[in-house]
Amino acid sequence: MSDHTVIIGAGQAAAQLVTSLRQEGYAGRLTVMGEEPHPPYQRPPLSKAYLSGELPADRLFLKPDAFWEASECHLMLKARVTKVDLSQQHVAYDHGDGRSFDPVPFDRLVFATGSRVRTLPIPGATLPGVHYLRGIADVDGLRPRLTKGKRLVIVGAGYIGLEVAAVAQKLGLTVTVVELAERPLARVATAPLSAFYAAEHARHGVKILTGTAVSGIKAPAHHTLSIETNLGSLPADTVLIGAGILPNVELAQEAGITCHNGIVVDEFGRTSAPNVYAAGDCANLSCPYVPHRLRLESVQNAIDQAKHVALAIAGKPKPYGEVPWFWSDQYDLKLQIAGVTLAGDQTVVRGDMDTRSFAVFALRQGVVVAVEAVNAAPEYMMGRKLIAARARIEPDRLADRAIPMKEML
Repeated sequence: MSDHTVIIGAGQAAAQLVTSLRQEGYAGRLTVMGEEPHPPYQRPPLSKAYLSGELPADRLFLKPDAFWEASECHLMLKARVTKVDLSQQHVAYDHGDGRSFDPVPFDRLVFATGSRVRTLPIPGATLPGVHYLRGIADVDGLRPRLTKGKRLVIVGAGYIGLEVAAVAQKLGLTVTVVELAERPLARVATAPLSAFYAAEHARHGVKILTGTAVSGIKAPAHHTLSIETNLGSLPADTVLIGAGILPNVELAQEAGITCHNGIVVDEFGRTSAPNVYAAGDCANLSCPYVPHRLRLESVQNAIDQAKHVALAIAGKPKPYGEVPWFWSDQYDLKLQIAGVTLAGDQTVVRGDMDTRSFAVFALRQGVVVAVEAVNAAPEYMMGRKLIAARARIEPDRLADRAIPMKEML
C-alpha cells in the first residue's frame, strides 16, 4: 500500500499542502477532511467584498473542482473528525447525524484545523440578531440584516470588526464599534496606525468607543437589541461580535500532542508526535523575527507553513524563515503589514498621515522589525527586505521621504 497522508481541515493550508505535495513529487495517497460543506475557500473576502455583495460565492473557492481530481486527492466534505488515534494510526469521523463510519487510516497526518471565533461568555450572546463572522454561512446569515438605516453594533475593534464597519457604513447603516482596549487594533498594530484608523472611521461617521466593556445583550422589543456596557446601554438592530479567534487544538490535545496556544511545531512543521505535522492558524511556531513562540493568524502564514510541511513530508526539509505579512482593506485604504510589532518597539512615521499615504516602521534595538504601509507600496515592499536583512537604519533617515526607499537597503 502506498504512503497515505491525511489532512484534517479544508482551508487555505490544506489547499496549499495538496498543491505543494504534488509539486514536490509526493506520490502517496492524499485525503483532505473538512467539516464544512464547501471545498477550501478564501476567508479574507468574507468581511469585505463577499459581505458587501461585490464578490460572488463561486469566486471564493481556492481551486476548481477539477483540481482535486487532477491532484488525485480525496476531498471529504461535511466530515467532522471526532478522534485521532496515533497508536492505531487512524482518524474517526462522522457527518453529525449519528451515523458511524470506518475510520480513515494514515501514515502521515497534518493538522490544518485552523481556528474558530472566540465567543463572549455574557448573557444574551446567543439571542437572534447576534452574529459572529468566520465562515460563508456566517456571512450569508449576517448580510440580509445589513440594510440602509439600520443600527449595527460591533463588539471588537480588530481587523474583522473594522472591515465590517467600513462595509456597513458604505451600505448606509449607523455603525458603533465597542472596544475593551484603549485603542482600536491594540493587539495587532502600533499606536500611530491605531490613531489613524480611529480618525478615518470617525471621518466616515463610524463611532468607536474604546475602554468599553460589554456585560450583556438584551432584547427589549421585537427585532431590537440593547448592548449593556460600563458606559450605558447601546440600542441596535444587529450585533456582530468580533472578539478574536481560538486555535482548534482539541483533537491534537486529546491525542497527546504538545499544545500551548496552538499545536507546538518545530521549524519544519513537525509536532511532538512522529509523522504528525501542523500548519496555519492552529500551529504555534518559532519565527526568526520575533523573540518568542507565537501563532500567526494570516493567509500568507498558512501558505508558507503548508509549503514547509510539504517539503518535510516529501523528504526535502527546509526550516521556516519567512517574514510574516498581512493586509486589510477598509474604505479606499490598502493596509499592508510585514513583520510583527511588540510593546516597546520604537515607531517611525514616514510620510504625512493626512495624505492617507504613509508608513509606520518599527525598530527594536535599532533593527527594522516591522512596517505598516497605508497606500504606500514602495515602503511595504522595501520594508519586507529590510526586515529580512535585519537592517539597522537611523530613524531620521527612515522618516525622510526625500530619500527613496530603494536606497535604504
